[in-house]
Amino acid sequence: MNRSPNNKPAIRRLASPAAVLAALLGLAAVGCGGSVPPPNDQLAASQAAIRAADEVGAETDPQATLHLKLAREQLEKAKKLIEAEDNESAARLLQRAEADAELALAIAKARSTEAQAQEALKQVEQLEQAGVK
Repeated sequence: MNRSPNNKPAIRRLASPAAVLAALLGLAAVGCGGSVPPPNDQLAASQAAIRAADEVGAETDPQATLHLKLAREQLEKAKKLIEAEDNESAARLLQRAEADAELALAIAKARSTEAQAQEALKQVEQLEQAGVK
């Protein structure tokens, strides 16, 4: 009988079949990258935000144009990541794209509202000068 250094019988046992199976399944899951589904909803939301910014004329304001450009670039990069099945990175990039598009939309709306307010003030001043109160 084999004895260990402390004079006890050495037990040579393989791991239990359940432990081996669990380890193999764990390695398989790590090897597959955890299988994150494609971020289709986030893709649609990002595209909708970019369309909304386009519709309010975000490209007429330099600051809004910059954010809209960033959103479009991030959207294209995310599409490539989805093709490469890097869905987790794609989802993060799509969230950034949506945020940039929403910022472009907000900037464009603010500039439009500001322009409308300035126009209204001009009209009030003209009416005051004409003697209408």
